[in-house]
Amino acid sequence: MKVNFLFPNKFKKTGWFLLIPSAILGFITLKYEYEPNFLDFDIPAVFIDDLFKYKQLLGMVKNNILNEIFGILIIISSLLVAFSKEKLEDEYISKIRLESLVWAVYVNYGILLFAFLFIFDFSFLWVMIFNMFTVLIFFIIRFNWQISKLKKSAYYEE
Repeated sequence: MKVNFLFPNKFKKTGWFLLIPSAILGFITLKYEYEPNFLDFDIPAVFIDDLFKYKQLLGMVKNNILNEIFGILIIISSLLVAFSKEKLEDEYISKIRLESLVWAVYVNYGILLFAFLFIFDFSFLWVMIFNMFTVLIFFIIRFNWQISKLKKSAYYEE
């Protein structure tokens, strides 16, 4: 029984359509700390640690959800881009996909080890925030680069 966990090819376009603007706008809102008031809500939270209150396990907090919206959009769209089938999905593409995923994990954790050793305080928090997304981003970059190399070599062989 062959099990395939990839999305259909048509999801790749949807993923790119969501990924590019959400990544750009998400980065801009983080950089300039833009939080519109209409996105402030009381939302349920786990592990509340407020300076003026005692620590509690569950409760409600007032939060601007813009960062959460962009984070969710980036994760979902990255998954769609990364794990959608190619138009012609064969064993060699699967091999490239696996190698790219392994490479992305190695690079990601290499950067994380470097950060553990040399980056501290609030800067480390920023590294950890971006680290949530980098495995998928590294995978997408390397996989598409390898696919483009494959297409170029096939084109030149003709």
